[in-house]
Amino acid sequence: MNAADFVWVSVSTLLVLMMVVPALALFYGGLVRSKNVLSVLAQVLTTFSLAIVVWFVYGYSVAFTEGNAFFGGFSRLFFSGMANLDTGEYVMAGTIPEISFAAFQATFAGITCALIVGGLAERVKFSAVIVFTLIWVTFAYLPIAHMVWGPGGWLLEKGALDFAGGTVVHINAGVAGLVGAYYLGPRLGYGREAMPPHNLPMTMIGGALLWVGWFGFNAGSALGANETAALAFFNTLVATAAALLAWLLTEWLVKGKPSMLGAVSGAVAGLVGITPAAGLVGPVGALVIGALTGAACVWGVNGLKRMLRADDSLDVFGIHALGGIVGAVLTGILNAKAMGGPGLDSAADILPQLWVQIEGILVTFVWTGIVAVVAYFIADKLCGLRVSPEAEREGLDISTHGESAYTR
Repeated sequence: MNAADFVWVSVSTLLVLMMVVPALALFYGGLVRSKNVLSVLAQVLTTFSLAIVVWFVYGYSVAFTEGNAFFGGFSRLFFSGMANLDTGEYVMAGTIPEISFAAFQATFAGITCALIVGGLAERVKFSAVIVFTLIWVTFAYLPIAHMVWGPGGWLLEKGALDFAGGTVVHINAGVAGLVGAYYLGPRLGYGREAMPPHNLPMTMIGGALLWVGWFGFNAGSALGANETAALAFFNTLVATAAALLAWLLTEWLVKGKPSMLGAVSGAVAGLVGITPAAGLVGPVGALVIGALTGAACVWGVNGLKRMLRADDSLDVFGIHALGGIVGAVLTGILNAKAMGGPGLDSAADILPQLWVQIEGILVTFVWTGIVAVVAYFIADKLCGLRVSPEAEREGLDISTHGESAYTR
């Protein structure tokens, strides 16, 4: 065990935890109406916690042990054998204890599940969220994580590049959120009534904390205190800044005013875009990815959203799925040494790698889309997916949780 690597991955695990609680919870909470803020906070906290328990019981084993091309095995149920730190080196963990690697990856599973609730906000039943999450994390997140990162995984063997979760986390969650938005239908009054965010300072605080926590998400994925972590760290910094500026400029040109919400949304878009590429492209490539992702996601939450005709409440698809797609595709191009990256030796290798990246995107879309439809169907049949119109008008804070975020 290398002590510096162990400390860095442990700190990174805490940073990813901070990305969910409090960062994502505050980011999402500020974007909804005041009558629904506690419901969103509760959904983020609960889905994250449920995923962590699933990960401990069987999730890690299914994702990261040897099995077949799509699923791992059951040798690590309940982290079997991992309490003894002298069990030998686990090849994927490198110089840190396997249990540290497993804990780090647990936070990835948790945040992916928590991201989905942004597409369902303000009209979904709390019980349905729990049922859906249990099914989806088991049959969508775990196999996709195994395919992309696990030993013998199908996409890993094909050479797919995903440094920290462009496909596994962001496209995966974005597609599931969009499917849920379609399944639920739009919020009451959607398109006819104004539904502005109730607390943009809260969203700004959450977004800023996401940026800080994302250094653990990306640089921590190097699994050590090494040169790759340093590269991922700086790439996360510069890509996010470029995306923020690109979003603001695009919004300024199109709408006439640069908004604070646009700035923080641009930062999140840049963080999403650089995730699959963080340790796999050079700094110039990171700048390009950030700028293009920021501009693309302005269209994602406006033009694309109108085209899709879905009430994706907090733009999970328009930012996370679209940003993940842009980042995954550009990773296949900018990884090449000819483009300043540390990977592909020849420019002739770019087109084959680009196809592998696209293949990974398509597999993720189809797999998680099918699982999400089934999971929502089962949740709907078991407990009903959507709250009653009366409960929706009253607000989920009172109707579901019996409490209010603000007193008058």
